[in-house]
Formats: sequence, structure tokens, C-alpha cells
Amino acid sequence: MGIVIRDKVFTIHTKNSTYQLKVDDKGVLLHTYYGARTDETDYSYRIMPADVGFSGNIAVTDDRTYSMDYFPQEYPVLGSGDYRVNCLEMDLGHGVKDCMLFYDSYRTYSGKYSLSGLPALFAGENDNVETLEIVMKEDKEEIYVHLLYGVFFETDIITRAAFIENKSGKEVRLSRVMSLCLDFARGDYDMIHFHGRHANERNMERVPLFHGIFEQRSTRGTSSHQHNPFVILADKNTNEEMGECYGAALLYSGGFHIQTEVDQLEHARLVIGIDDSELDWRLADGDIFTAPEVMLGYSKNGFGSLSHKYHNTVFRHLIRSAWKDRQRPVLVNNWEATYFNFNGEKLLEIAKQGAELGLDMLVLDDGWFGKRDDDYSGLGDWNVNEEKLGCSLKELVDNVNNMGLSFGIWVEPEMISEDSDLYRAHPDWALAVPGREPVRGRSQLVLDMTRDDVISYIEGRLFALLDSANIQYIKWDMNRSLAAAYSAGLERERQGEVRHRFVLGLYRVLEDLHTRYPDLLIEGCSGGGGRFDMGMLYYTPQIWCSDNTDAIERLRIQYGTSFAYPMSSVSAHVSVCPNHQNGRTTPFKTRGICAMQGTFGFELDLSRMSDEDKMLAREQVKTFKKHYRLFQFGDYYRITSPFDNPDFTAWEYADKNGREAYLAVVFTDVHGNPLPKLVRFQGLIPEAVYKIVQDGNAVEPRTGAALMNGGLLLPIPEKNYDSTAFYISVEE
Repeated sequence: MGIVIRDKVFTIHTKNSTYQLKVDDKGVLLHTYYGARTDETDYSYRIMPADVGFSGNIAVTDDRTYSMDYFPQEYPVLGSGDYRVNCLEMDLGHGVKDCMLFYDSYRTYSGKYSLSGLPALFAGENDNVETLEIVMKEDKEEIYVHLLYGVFFETDIITRAAFIENKSGKEVRLSRVMSLCLDFARGDYDMIHFHGRHANERNMERVPLFHGIFEQRSTRGTSSHQHNPFVILADKNTNEEMGECYGAALLYSGGFHIQTEVDQLEHARLVIGIDDSELDWRLADGDIFTAPEVMLGYSKNGFGSLSHKYHNTVFRHLIRSAWKDRQRPVLVNNWEATYFNFNGEKLLEIAKQGAELGLDMLVLDDGWFGKRDDDYSGLGDWNVNEEKLGCSLKELVDNVNNMGLSFGIWVEPEMISEDSDLYRAHPDWALAVPGREPVRGRSQLVLDMTRDDVISYIEGRLFALLDSANIQYIKWDMNRSLAAAYSAGLERERQGEVRHRFVLGLYRVLEDLHTRYPDLLIEGCSGGGGRFDMGMLYYTPQIWCSDNTDAIERLRIQYGTSFAYPMSSVSAHVSVCPNHQNGRTTPFKTRGICAMQGTFGFELDLSRMSDEDKMLAREQVKTFKKHYRLFQFGDYYRITSPFDNPDFTAWEYADKNGREAYLAVVFTDVHGNPLPKLVRFQGLIPEAVYKIVQDGNAVEPRTGAALMNGGLLLPIPEKNYDSTAFYISVEE
């Protein structure tokens, strides 16, 4: 069993980790241990009581050595005398945030809890998954905090979530409700986080924790390009293959807040949850507020092992799409080929070229609806512009299907243009402060997803679109952040609820789409990677990784993404050169190898490709389809870092039994009189002998031990941004 309870000591085991909490003799819930798999010893012996001074003592004791200000806790609150970052801030009616929680009860059960209206990991029919629920009660009021723990034994993941239940007979106000606190007995960790900007997302940065508060957050209403709701705490010497590290990923697609603090005793605390910068939630008597889920992972074998735990858990227990186990289509998207300047004839020409190259799908991007020849108008008017297409959408789709391709389409349902029929009819449907000029982004406004009438309109237009033709894929985009987000549908006193209610409205529409069209493939997008998070993966099994399609910059973007997110969720395409974002020219071979690191597709005008590039494209499509299951289900290894190695970036897929692997290398710099370079494989069978094919040519076989320890010598690059790839398989 994963959960063992003795004398109010709760010990949670996964295959390779242990997590422990304890109710002490005063009813306080302490955190006592999280790390490598161990036994059920009561690890509270590691807590040293002391009179530190200027640290308050709770009312149930006169013991000056007992203070919430330095004890490790499961769910610290403001008002308890703990001056560190906390999980709950609540006004119980006094105008002051004052709260104290004590243990009330617990229950355990087989299977996994769910969260109403929010994404959460799920258990399969035969999975070894358990739930622990611990209930804490406020000292003076009938307010209960339910702490939820989901235990995924096989994949080594523990989930945390919480909900606040008000039975006090009055309204209370919540200004901060976090999902997780994790206290550590030491503070000398490094923090790994993933920052960026539009077209430059998820850059890995590693910094030492310091005395005080270090935070990452998004106040943008989305998880954002600028920061990602996933962090790692690691020992100083932890690398890909060795060392302790802890991961925490929030399953939420709105603004978030992550804080770490090293306190006066040099202990570290990690707190993670939704953005609380504008939160003011009125919780009525009888109501519940639910905080999103967090995925916790621990590894004593470095970042690579931690990533595998996340990848396996996301695939098995988060992604629900029917496409999870299917071979997803290799597609061509017309955006960088045509932008807004297209018609039906041009689209069919791209489709014809795609069919000849062995592609599976044509995706029609922005510009097919309403008055939409630029990005200043039309959003919200989801009616097909048949004059522009020269036919109905059904006729276009039927013609594409007759060429042997399926069809997908771009939508941006959360947005509205001021120059649109929808805005002229319903200006109050946009989030904007009355009497003030709205804050615009990309010359557009945001629809109020907190309103039932707005959601009904969006769903009605999407359902009509999907029912009108054989559409098998949609790309769901969002191209701005929230700002001055006032809802005309809520009274003044509830405007502090808008941002979270917006996310709940988004999830409601996506859930209804999933239910009504179970075979629909949905790709998430927010100007590329502005909403690349675990919450979206619950509804969309793949996400457009970045609007930056340059292969060399994608090396960094996809590297950072891979720490938490499986590469089967990373949408990546071959684009034209010179690249539209930075003007770089990269060999077609290299562009293909980089795009095959993800879901693989094309983002260019196929009719303008040279014969040589078309030949390479056909071979790339064949290679990707041949090795699809390896790319989709294999273990992913970061062989080198594009942040640390200026000469080349290498990555590998190895199947889980080690019998085959694919290793790719992109050279990012070239030198005169170059030095010899080696790459080492991972995840192989040491005693097995492997056939080796490099760029289609057979190489002398080697043992797994040789490939993992001695490695392979890389060829000298023949030109700037050259690349090479090795496929190996066990000799039968």
C-alpha cells in the first residue's frame, strides 16, 4: 500500500519516494519528510524546538520553543504567527486576515480524487493509485480546509490540491488560496525555472536560493510566455544523470504565483498556486473554493529521471484525448505560407503538394471568417467567408479529403475585435472597465468567459462550425493577455473573482468540446507557447510550442519545455528560410530533424519548395512515421544543453526496454581545425549489440556498453547548422 497511517503519522510511499506528515499533540499538521524511499519512522525527530525570539506562539501553548514561524507545515496560514510565505489568507469578518487551522479528520480510498471544473490527474482501471484526504478546521469558525493527496505509485508522482469549505453561516473573503506548501529541512538548493517572452519561451535558468523571497508569477490571466508554472529545486551538483531534485507543476492555465523563501533558520519553503495579485473571492456560507492541483515529483538520479516521471504520468494520467494512442497527423499549416492572403484555390494547391509529400492534413489558419484580412477586425464573427474561399467550407474540406488529406482549422474563441458584428451587438461582452478606454493587445479585446451567455455563444458557433464539415482538428489560439479585466456580468464586489472565473469558463468550453467531439484533435496555442501548461494538456494533447519556428532557437525552447512536458505534446514545424522571425537560413535537413523532436509538421508554401527540399521532406515524413512510436512513447534524454554547449545540441529517444534508440545532433557552431566530439547514448542494454544507421548509412555495430560509455564520434559539420542523426536497434 502507498499510504500507511500510525498514531497520526501519515506516510505516503511511491515506488521510489516517501512523503510524510504528522499531526502533533497540539493538532497542528507538520511536514516531516519528502525524499528517497524510506520506512515509516516518525521523522518529526528532525524538528528542533527552540526559543528563536520574535516568533509568535499559538494560543494553545505557553511553550516559547513552539512557533509556527519556523516549524515545517503542510498548509501554513496568515494569522498563525508564521511570518513566512503562506497558503491561505482569509478575512473572517473582522477586516483582518486571521486564521488558525487544526486537524479534524482524515479518510483514504482507492483511486484518485477529482476537482470540479478543474483539470486533474486520473487513475486507470487497473492503476495503483490512492487518495488521502486530511480535513483541517479553523479554530473558531466552521470553516474547513480539505487537503488532498493523490498517490501514483508506479510513476512516482504525488499530487496536492485543496478546497475551502465554508459552513460558518456567514460570508468570508479569500485573498490567497494556494495549492501546495513544501517545507525543507535545509535551504541550500538551486532553483530551476523557465522564463522567456513571446517567440522565446521556457529558457532554463538555474539560480541558488537566497535568504528572503524569490518568486515567479504571471499576472497576465494566462500561464504566459514570461514564466512557466513548473519549477525544480535541486542540490548544487545535480545534473541530468545524478543528484537529488524536486519538481512541482501546477495544473492551471491562468495566472499563477510561485514563491520560495529561505527563512531565519536556513530552511527553504516552496509555495505554489493561482495568482493572488487581484484575488478577492466572496465565499458564501455553504460554498466551496477549489485550488488547482500540483504534480510533485522527486528523483535522486538527476533531472533526466525526474523528467521521465513527469512524461510518463502526463501521458498515462493527464492526457485524455482519443489521439493519445493514435498516430497524430503530419500536417501543413498555411499561416507562414500565406498569412491572410489566400483563397480556396491556393489552399488546394498547398493540399495537393502535401499529398504528394506524404502528409496527412491541411490546416487552415487565421483569415477564413467574417471580415478578416488583417488582425484588426472580425474576431467573434465565426461565419465562413465564402466569397474569399470561392466556395463553402464543406466544399473546400471535401476537396481536401478527396486528395487523401484530413482537414483542420484555426479558431480564437476567447477574443473579440471592436470592428466586428459581435462587438457592435454586445460591447458589454468584452472585458473592459466602464467609462474607460480598454487596454488592447494585438488590437483586440477579450471576451468575458465568466458569463453564461458568452459561453453559450462561443459553443454555438464552434458546434455549428464543426458540424458543417469533416473537421478533425482545431488549433485553439489566444493572442493577448488580460488587463483591467472588468466583467459587466458581475457586481462591483465580485470583480476580484474575474480572472479565476475566466479560466473556469475556458475549461468549461473545452470540456464540452471534449464530450461532444471525442475524436477531435485539439492543439492548444497562445501566440505559440503563452499557455503551455499541464492544465491545457488535460484538454489538448499537443500545444504549439512557440511562434518562433527557427530551428536553432527552437533547440533552446524545446529543451526547456522537455523538463516537465513530454515531447509528444510539443507541436513543431518545418518553416521557410530565411526564417520569418529572425532571418536565419538553416539547412532543410536540420529544420526537419528539429521539428521531428516534437509532433512534426510543415509551416511553409509547399508549392515553392525546390525539388531537393521536396525529396528531403518526403524522406523526413517517412522517417517520422517509421519511428513514430519511438518518438511518441520512448524515454527522452537531453544529451547536451544548448545553454551550456555552444558547439552542438543532442537529444535521444530510447524505447523503454532499450532495444532501439534515435539520437539527433544539430551543430550550432563551426570551427577551423575542429576538435573531435563524442556523444554518449543513454537507456540501452549494456550487453546487447546494436546495428547503427547514421543518416541512412550503416555503421559498424557496437555494444550498448560501448555506446553509453565510449560513445560515438561525431562527423565534422560540412556547413553552418549542419546536423546528423543515428538510429540504432538490437541485432537479432
